[in-house]
Amino acid sequence: MRPLLLLLAMTASALAGPLPLTLRSRPKDAPTPGPISESKAVWDTSKTAIIVCDMWDDHWCRSAARRVTELAGPLNEMLIAARAKGIFIIHAPSSVTDFYKDAPQRLLAKAAPFAKTPVPLATAPRWGTAWCWTDPRHEAVLPVDDSDMGCSCTDHKCEIVPPWKRQHPLIELKPGDALTDDGQETWNLLAARNIDHVILCGVHLNMCVLGRPFAIRQQVYLGKTVAFMRDMTDSMYNPERPPGVDHFTGHDLIIAHVEKHWCPSITSDAITGTKPFRFKEDQRPAPTTK
Repeated sequence: MRPLLLLLAMTASALAGPLPLTLRSRPKDAPTPGPISESKAVWDTSKTAIIVCDMWDDHWCRSAARRVTELAGPLNEMLIAARAKGIFIIHAPSSVTDFYKDAPQRLLAKAAPFAKTPVPLATAPRWGTAWCWTDPRHEAVLPVDDSDMGCSCTDHKCEIVPPWKRQHPLIELKPGDALTDDGQETWNLLAARNIDHVILCGVHLNMCVLGRPFAIRQQVYLGKTVAFMRDMTDSMYNPERPPGVDHFTGHDLIIAHVEKHWCPSITSDAITGTKPFRFKEDQRPAPTTK
């Protein structure tokens, strides 16, 4: 398997090039959402990975499942464009990696040589993996109340019984991709490829995209340069809970929280060259800035 790792790394290097980005952040000490600040950066695609978080085939919340299905196709198109630029793709469907136990992408992750992390990895268990909990030394409390787990269905609230069995089938696994939900395996994969830059996408931003052992908090602690693709995310937020705004405005508040306390955001057009994704249910006026 290690000769294959070398071959895949050489292939990625042949496709590599500069990736111009507009990184959006917000001042940490400003009220949420706070003013937007944008800066330009150029990342080397051979040193960049995209991690796809928890884009499962189903969800216990019907409205969340509907949005994931809507997002899955455009996210897959973004990954196609990313591979063509030499960006490394890690699929991270938490707690269902056994479905892929014989897949080349799963075997690739398991075969990556062990690399010692610069800081200890999170070990606290939650929802089938280790978890990086909210750190009051690093961030304020979330700007929305998701204590009810955030079901936004209006006719009735869904029962919290996890139905997922695999990653959403609209998201393709391709040669050279890896698949893991493990923090150490993720670090091994990044170290083997000398990857410095990590982009997170998937669901849900206020939960797994922040807390999983491969996700934003852990990658920031490990010293990676991190961004998240804000148009390729969703959140778990029930508009009946504070602050009492619609689902997508609540998601925007969570985006602002992450931009303030953890890392900047980008949009998918930086990779695809097409318009950023927008959910059909989001009927608010289109934003005037990215």
